[in-house]
Amino acid sequence: MRKQIIEESIQKVSPAENREWLDLEQLVQVELTSEDEEHPIESALTMNTGSGWRAQHSGKQTIRLLFDKPQRIRRIQVVFEENGGERTQEFVLRYSADNGATFHEIVRQQYNFSPPDNTRELEDYIVEFDGLTMLELIITPNISGGENRASLAQLRLADR
Repeated sequence: MRKQIIEESIQKVSPAENREWLDLEQLVQVELTSEDEEHPIESALTMNTGSGWRAQHSGKQTIRLLFDKPQRIRRIQVVFEENGGERTQEFVLRYSADNGATFHEIVRQQYNFSPPDNTRELEDYIVEFDGLTMLELIITPNISGGENRASLAQLRLADR
């Protein structure tokens, strides 16, 4: 048997893999309920550009991507990181193909952060959406309430 002990680390993205992800900065307008000016949404939506997005206020937050033209989406990846205290976070991903007249839930997920062991959640979904006009991410940073602020390390979309 061959084995090797490795350290758990943040996933590195190779330049070849970078080409797979859509350039959201060019494709969407973003609506959001809150934003810490030191952690703008751009750092979660563009490749390797910072520490991700963070809400200015505590409580449930919404990030909505409005596509300039209908999109074909085949993969959605979200990454959350929490190095503070223990909490249970919930997020909901929803989409619309009719400019927000109706939304359809993709996933509702809860995750327990318990630093220092569980500080990172990466969710990777294979989907088949044609004509997507909006994607909405709703984050409840602590389902028990409290003063936690929502954050998002990365949100990436691919069309293949």
